[in-house]
Amino acid sequence: MLANRLAKRQKHLRKWARRTGTDAYRLYDRDIPEIPLCIDLYACLVSLSLYERPYEKDEAEEDLWLEAMCEAAAGALGIEREAIYIRRRKRQRGTAQYERVSRAAREVIVREGGLRFRVNLSDYLDSGLFPDRRRLRARIREEAADKKVLNLFCYTGSFSVYAASGGASSVDSVDLSSPYLEWARTNFTLNALNPGNLVRADALLFMEEAKRARKTWDIIILDPPAFSNSKRMRGTIDLGRDHGELIKSCLSLLSPGGTLYFSANTKGFKLNAQVPGAGIEDITEKMRDEDFRGKRIPLCFKFSSE
Repeated sequence: MLANRLAKRQKHLRKWARRTGTDAYRLYDRDIPEIPLCIDLYACLVSLSLYERPYEKDEAEEDLWLEAMCEAAAGALGIEREAIYIRRRKRQRGTAQYERVSRAAREVIVREGGLRFRVNLSDYLDSGLFPDRRRLRARIREEAADKKVLNLFCYTGSFSVYAASGGASSVDSVDLSSPYLEWARTNFTLNALNPGNLVRADALLFMEEAKRARKTWDIIILDPPAFSNSKRMRGTIDLGRDHGELIKSCLSLLSPGGTLYFSANTKGFKLNAQVPGAGIEDITEKMRDEDFRGKRIPLCFKFSSE
């Protein structure tokens, strides 16, 4: 069943991917209920993620089943089994989803929208480039010309690279992780772009200091983790609880006529009704690309300053 589904999806998506200039896209996401996998193609490599099951399953039996799924996927996609990397997805708390789990350094450079990005399929739970944010990245580039752009919780800097490629007058990228900021620098270098300001800081403290200094930006990207309790942070972030305050802080840093893009990848998320009076537009469906038709994607909101 999995091989048949993947073969059909790849046949459908290959032409779209070639036309749009991307070789990193989603092939499968729990399309068949009894096969709870997420499968992403990254150029010549494949990430195969097993979602946490709602019931216990013998570990040895699970390993055998996973290996059978990998063999089926390899056959359907015409690749070697060694090109498939397995991840096991569980509900992550704190910084677990960003921590290194290996040092195999199985990396590849992928293309997207005329740009190049480094992805790593062996060492972290996430690859470094989220396919479900592709259209939002493209929108940032479309709007970035001559704008000051702030990318909070920037991770590996893909939004920042898009902003720079769109002609932003300045790009500030903020994250607590030194390895991810270096990864962001690599992505800028791959595209021969100025990295702008790569700032290692707690985003909450950064916003407070920016407000005191009366700094403003024309475009702010707020794509925070669902939960974080890093020891380097002043406190914890629970997106369901704290997004209202995060949004308020960002809005206070917007230039007149500026735009905040807020993304929430949290199941069951609901926007706080107390979010202040800026123009709010739910643009989630506008951010849905071809490989995510019928799939769950992060919620996305556009806030326009008055």
